[in-house]
Amino acid sequence: MLNTVSLGTGDVPLLIVHGLFGSARNWRVLQKRLAKKRRVVVVDLRNHGASPRHENNSYEALAADLAEVIRAEGGLADVLGHSMGGKAAMVLALSAPGLVRQLIVADIAPVAYTHSQLPHIEAMQAVDLTQVSRRAEADAQLARYVSSAPLRAFFLQSLMLENDGARWQLNLEVLGAQMPEIMDFPDISTRFDGPTLFLRGAGSDYVLPEMHEDILRLFPKAEFKSIKGAGHWLHAEKPREFQESVEAFLP
Repeated sequence: MLNTVSLGTGDVPLLIVHGLFGSARNWRVLQKRLAKKRRVVVVDLRNHGASPRHENNSYEALAADLAEVIRAEGGLADVLGHSMGGKAAMVLALSAPGLVRQLIVADIAPVAYTHSQLPHIEAMQAVDLTQVSRRAEADAQLARYVSSAPLRAFFLQSLMLENDGARWQLNLEVLGAQMPEIMDFPDISTRFDGPTLFLRGAGSDYVLPEMHEDILRLFPKAEFKSIKGAGHWLHAEKPREFQESVEAFLP
């Protein structure tokens, strides 16, 4: 089963699902804040963090992993997913609606995207881990390929420094090979009739008005909200506003 971190108390947990290259630790601060009012469970998706590695990283497989976690947590959850985790959460809700009470999808839509994250995978693969004993050494190498310091810091959260050397907690080979599927969205004809919030960063282009028709076809009760001053990483850029939006939507 997936690695999970649980905080707080309550009958129906909030399950948080991170995005591509992320992990449960990225959500630690927000989890602690939300856990003051309810039980909050954050997962490491397969091929990320401390969860198992698999050759199959399809959204159907990710959704099945999440379903297993929810059953272990009592059989019902509110689910919040960001980016790739948002797509996994949507597939979960569409394929096993009885496990999901309410759904929050953060800055992603059930559509195929034309961009690719493959250059970032290649950048991480280019780091010579045999020459890394400190995170700063990995950052210096990564800076040759990734100019954004915050983005490098995000990637380096998945770098483990151990006695026998450094290693990535990301299964970069599989994630790279399956990048076309990660950017796509499965062809699903069912729908999720539960309450759903699509929460986007106002400065992001991941959820555009022309995508609303596709969203409402699958999630007919969808509501839409934007957070001003935020981009795709809205939970990190505007954490207080993100928390308020989540708590206002959930019971």
